[in-house]
Amino acid sequence: MYSTIVIGAGQAGLSAAYHLAKRGVDFLVLDANPEPGGAWQNRWDSLTLGATHHIHPLPDFPLRDQDSSRPASAVVKEYYGEYERRYDLPVRHSATVTSVQRVDGHFEVHADQLYTARTVINATGTWTNPFWPVYPGHFDGLQVHTNGFISPAQFDGKRVLVVGAGASATQFIVQLREAGIDTLWSTRRAPDWREFTGAEWGLEVERAVNERTRAGLPPKSVVGTTGLLLNEKMRAGIASGALVSRGKIARLESDAVVFTDGSREHIDAILWATGFRHAHRHLRELKLHTAAGGIVMAEDGVSTTMPGIFFVGYGASASTLGATRAGRKAALAATKYLVNAT
Repeated sequence: MYSTIVIGAGQAGLSAAYHLAKRGVDFLVLDANPEPGGAWQNRWDSLTLGATHHIHPLPDFPLRDQDSSRPASAVVKEYYGEYERRYDLPVRHSATVTSVQRVDGHFEVHADQLYTARTVINATGTWTNPFWPVYPGHFDGLQVHTNGFISPAQFDGKRVLVVGAGASATQFIVQLREAGIDTLWSTRRAPDWREFTGAEWGLEVERAVNERTRAGLPPKSVVGTTGLLLNEKMRAGIASGALVSRGKIARLESDAVVFTDGSREHIDAILWATGFRHAHRHLRELKLHTAAGGIVMAEDGVSTTMPGIFFVGYGASASTLGATRAGRKAALAATKYLVNAT
């Protein structure tokens, strides 16, 4: 019987683990990945450290003097691995959690074996649960989701439709165009370009996300809350026509796409940059979700419907900055819960 089991060894999970260890809590981290790095280890090599928005450091271990041209996947894998070793965190890799049940006041966690715990901190993120939208018709060509993207070479000689209004979609288009690959862009709504300035903007985004989670609504996509960063590279893409959306898809054909304005374009491949949903399937037996599909929780990640379970990397803590802070809050809340329940 562990005091706490943390599910997921990404940024939020490792932050929670650090603060649990600091407070002497008996805990274990279960992670589905075979090695350290969380979801970052699955990112494509062309996503360099310099091209990421920002990798926020883990507690008490700055990420210094990194080569911005190196793949972010390699940098973060090394960084997380060193963090696990430096603080001797009890992380068990290749331990995929398939279900969590509430039994006689504690939790049974089913993974590579059965574990029991008084509390659970869920830090599973979204990477393993890609969202594939459905449109009328059928396309016979190559289809790749964000988590299956490796490099522009996958699309050599093809005309590619990129679908999605998020940052990954715009980054993919820029990369593909630089590799000489012809692209089209489809979004359901007009792209929401913004210039991000000041701390107040970040606080406003966090406030908006927290309002949804408190109401039991599923979090919006990142871009649905933040908009798209309008920098010089994106301005150039807009000016060239590469980053001008053709609008919403009306239907797909075997080798073409038809947009709602009636125009039809031949395509050879589709790159679905349509985002992810939170990977909570292993929690379905706890019946935590509201009718609207969200999980009601307080700002410190505490579930308001089931005592003893805490969420990090969900809602406002889905960003790298928010994940580190959320890990600390959840660890403190779990420690307080354990003390009060004694």
